[in-house]
Amino acid sequence: MGRVKVNLTLNADVAETARALGLNMSRLAEAAIVEAAKVERNRRWRQENSAAITAYAEEIEKEGLALSRFRSF
Repeated sequence: MGRVKVNLTLNADVAETARALGLNMSRLAEAAIVEAAKVERNRRWRQENSAAITAYAEEIEKEGLALSRFRSF
């Protein structure tokens, strides 16, 4: 997928520090947004599936792990 131009507003000191250090602000912002999107997708997935996760955890607590008798550790 191609790249698109967007406008961002940054704290002036942050931008100046990045420039002084020769950092690529576009790539840094992109990496931060990718990570934030991953975290948010995971949070939403856990929230949407919390009932199933809880039910499974309760089942394991009650009945134990399937095939646990075959575990050697």
